[in-house]
Amino acid sequence: QVDLVESGGGSVQAGGSLNLSCAASTYTSYIACMAWFRQAPGKQREEVAGMDSGGNTRYSDSVKGRFTITKDNAKNTLYLQMNSLKPEDTAMYYCAADFRYGRCPLEHGMDYWGKGTLVTISS
Repeated sequence: QVDLVESGGGSVQAGGSLNLSCAASTYTSYIACMAWFRQAPGKQREEVAGMDSGGNTRYSDSVKGRFTITKDNAKNTLYLQMNSLKPEDTAMYYCAADFRYGRCPLEHGMDYWGKGTLVTISS
């Protein structure tokens, strides 16, 4: 069992930056996979980035080169640094975690989810 709490969302203009945080209630070094997802209004949830316990990362094509996922095991916190933001990045951003190993984010769903933090990008 792990509780996840996201923070850092907000409203910025296109071209700006935001840094999202996800605080975990357990040692993140014990978690096999942590990831960020997002869901825009009227659209399906999509994966944004994932990091496994070995530090390997995966990004969606839409954010590659602009977003960076990192993790601080000393603080039990996952981050998502978002640069060069675009209006199409507007969405609710969710942190997720799973203790199963494999492709990260897991293709068939993650077990634990935060409640999300809203990101709004204006043009």
